Amino acid sequence: MITVGVEEEYLLVDPVTGVPAPVVEAVRRVAGLGPFAEGVEIQDELLQAQIEVATPVCWSLDEVGGHLLRLRHAVAAAAETSGCRVAATGAAPLRGGLPVPVTPTPRYLRMEGEARQLVDEQLICGMHVHVGVPDPETGVAVLNRIRGWLPTLLAMSANSPLWDGRDTGFASWRTILFGRWPVSGPPPHFDGVCDYEERIERLVASGMIADRGQVYWQARLSDRYPTVEVRCLDVQLRADDAVMFAGIVRGLVATAIAEEKAGTPLPVVAPELAQAANWHAARHGLNGILLDPLGCPHRSGDVLYDLLRHITPALEEAGDLRGVSGLAHRLLRLGTPAERQRRALDEAGLPGLIDLVTGARAFE
Repeated sequence: MITVGVEEEYLLVDPVTGVPAPVVEAVRRVAGLGPFAEGVEIQDELLQAQIEVATPVCWSLDEVGGHLLRLRHAVAAAAETSGCRVAATGAAPLRGGLPVPVTPTPRYLRMEGEARQLVDEQLICGMHVHVGVPDPETGVAVLNRIRGWLPTLLAMSANSPLWDGRDTGFASWRTILFGRWPVSGPPPHFDGVCDYEERIERLVASGMIADRGQVYWQARLSDRYPTVEVRCLDVQLRADDAVMFAGIVRGLVATAIAEEKAGTPLPVVAPELAQAANWHAARHGLNGILLDPLGCPHRSGDVLYDLLRHITPALEEAGDLRGVSGLAHRLLRLGTPAERQRRALDEAGLPGLIDLVTGARAFE
């Protein structure tokens, strides 16, 4: 069994206006003192209206789900005590009049000095899935084999359609905002682990990025853990959808390892096509077409089913097939979280939207 872990970022918002609330230190302190979370599991982020949780290393999706529910409950209860609410949305629907202060660490303050407008607009929240790999060489082979599926994962996870009180027309506005950093978007193809390391070292040595942490590719090797880290996902409205993505990403990694061992030919998509597929997935979500890993357009539902077929042996081996496929079918039936945000805003206005992204279904 391959290990898996999840990191989730949330916004802290005013319970009435939905405007970001810069009270992360108070929320972290209360959550860390409570019975449901340890301090190391809850971290601050770039801006003081963001908070991040991280599960321990897990062996099963049941473990992932249990930890996510526990941590979501911990931060929601702490936020309530601190006069705000926690929002599971990929981008702040409203921003208010003044920029949110930066968390005052040397690294974050340096980023603010170098890219003030980008930092001010970094009110976005993602979900990162870490999957264990035996060694960096295998990890790089996995990156090469899963990169064609990243637009499909992005389209499925889209949960950030609103910005400054308006519909952006994008299902994942978070992806567009994040794509403005120098090293971001779909990862390139690598000629082995030495090529991977040399490229990152050249980027840092060039001064274009300050450190390896600013390599914001949508999938990369973790510098902290022996894992592949998939970062293309918007944070999810519901914990069980986050569990689904943990299962799918682990299935993709397990399938890639098996294919690498078997010598299965590797399809390589041109970087410009990968970038276009990524933009299109952020724009449309599951409405319309997606590009498959070969760069061919198909109906989004068909590509999703192809993804499930591709990883079915890995899901079966892990005991995840029934749970993951059931949640994927629910996603197709209900629509992406972006579609649910739009419906809530249309049907009940801003109060309905705030209730959706901060509600009990997500955080209790």
